[in-house]
Amino acid sequence: MRILQICYKPPFPATDGGAMGMNSLTDGLINMGHKVKVLSFHSKKHPCKVEALPQEYKDKTDFETVFVDLDIKPLPALVAWLTGESYHVKRFISQDMKIKLAEILKKEEFDVIQMESIFLTPYVPLCRKLSKAKIVLRSPNVENKIWKRTYKATKNPLKRYYLKHLALTLEYYERENINLYDAIFPVTEVDAEYFVANGYRKLCKAVAVGMSSTETVHDVLEEENTIFHIGSMNWFPNEQGIRWFLNSCWDAVKAASPQVKAYFAGRNMPDWLLANDRKDVFIVGEVDDSVRFMTSKQIMVVPLLSGSGIRIKIIEAMSIGKTVIATTIAAEGLMYENGKNIIIADTPEEFAIAVKRCLDEPYYAKQIGNQAAELIASKYNVNNIAGEITSYYKELLEK
Repeated sequence: MRILQICYKPPFPATDGGAMGMNSLTDGLINMGHKVKVLSFHSKKHPCKVEALPQEYKDKTDFETVFVDLDIKPLPALVAWLTGESYHVKRFISQDMKIKLAEILKKEEFDVIQMESIFLTPYVPLCRKLSKAKIVLRSPNVENKIWKRTYKATKNPLKRYYLKHLALTLEYYERENINLYDAIFPVTEVDAEYFVANGYRKLCKAVAVGMSSTETVHDVLEEENTIFHIGSMNWFPNEQGIRWFLNSCWDAVKAASPQVKAYFAGRNMPDWLLANDRKDVFIVGEVDDSVRFMTSKQIMVVPLLSGSGIRIKIIEAMSIGKTVIATTIAAEGLMYENGKNIIIADTPEEFAIAVKRCLDEPYYAKQIGNQAAELIASKYNVNNIAGEITSYYKELLEK
């Protein structure tokens, strides 16, 4: 099968959860024997130097990329506001991408064109014009749900009003355009149910994010009495969640477990977090190897208050046997059992109790982590996921 995978940001190197999700499916489809070409946007926020990529990756994906300026510009934002357009989507409309995509489609034939975000929908008509391929949306989340949860958690009235406008215009765009696709494959059942409930009338099946087997790190010692979080801080739900955790939960956690230390890693740390002066709170910033970092700490905390889809960093941590304490929203979409392979905490008191028990009862925490690793190995294997989505592609092509 010939597949064109179009990505809203570079999937490789897989420096964050979104990139990991896209790249793992690339690997899985190639492992299944399919020919996959990857075409991607890159931007200031998500840069990419093709010449710096491994030749092996470029050879197996025939990787190409197009720059898009995603900086927020007042005039286009105002025009979108006045016309009721989704500014989120409008920023991804690029003449350079249209030219590159047309060039590819005129030169090559594909069976499936896989769009990795609703933001890429403006390119569906061009694909229809130049290709007979089935066009599918691989939806990592429901974007408007992220922005709805974000504006509802925002206290500044002006900012709240603007974020609400962004959420509503994006929701309208999604509902009006989802039936342009021949199929939609969200990463969770929750998101699949959303698309169907909001008018999608074709093939819509939840297909989880695959995780390649993670090599165990043996030369790193686990520091006792530690909790950690890792995630890109230029994704608003991460920043919002960490701010809430430090302002609302940390004192309760520290009071219950005076010996605990907290480490926060990830790209693009905001100034307010870098200026942190709380005792036993350490801002690590970007790390070269996320697995080595996670291996060196005990308990992962994921205190998200907004978001949609699956938090792939949770899957990565679980895959190496880490105990994860997360809010209900953070764990949304995972095939988990609370108290068996993850611990759910939604209040400062619940975080404090969960952290204390994990630190005081290492056997209990280890048991949670071991069962988490078993869950990921059985339900999130990258080749199994690629096999599942391949079966749906075959169903589409037979029709």
